[in-house]
Amino acid sequence: MIALEPFLTDVQELRRRALEQIECGPPARSHKGDLKQICDILNQLLAMELLCVLRYRGHYFSATAMNEGPVAQEFFQHAGEEQQHADRIAECITQLGGKPNFNPDGLSSHNDSAYVDGPNLADMINENLSAERVAIQTYTEVIHFIAQKDVATQRTMEDILAVEEEHADEMRDLIRRLPPTQGAGR
Repeated sequence: MIALEPFLTDVQELRRRALEQIECGPPARSHKGDLKQICDILNQLLAMELLCVLRYRGHYFSATAMNEGPVAQEFFQHAGEEQQHADRIAECITQLGGKPNFNPDGLSSHNDSAYVDGPNLADMINENLSAERVAIQTYTEVIHFIAQKDVATQRTMEDILAVEEEHADEMRDLIRRLPPTQGAGR
């Protein structure tokens, strides 16, 4: 029979260490990568998410003016979820000792996404679908880059990626449901 190494340190030792550093709050996150580089990458994601919030909000008001209530509501919901993503990313940056960059001057220049108004509903939906596809590819690359370097940030990125995939599916479904005259720009 093979003797197995214990998986966890004994509970008494864990308790002793926890009490020794009680004033430090939660245990420090484990980092095996360059924290500055990870924070720079996360700030690029933050810029992407903030631009998505603005685009979805703009599209919400445009769709509302076109009396496209259900599509407008979808845009509004996505804007809120993108804001939650931005907040989670800013929180990660702060936890890593970095500073989230909310300066509007850098939104477009530090961004893989674009802000395009779209003159009609089909164009707005296509712009959002395109941005979601960019976000999915970007998050996938970031997850691979930080894998095993910062597990907590990796998990956050995976959670956000799952929502971005849902957004892309919903945008695709919206464009498919448009009448042929509205969806002609597909």
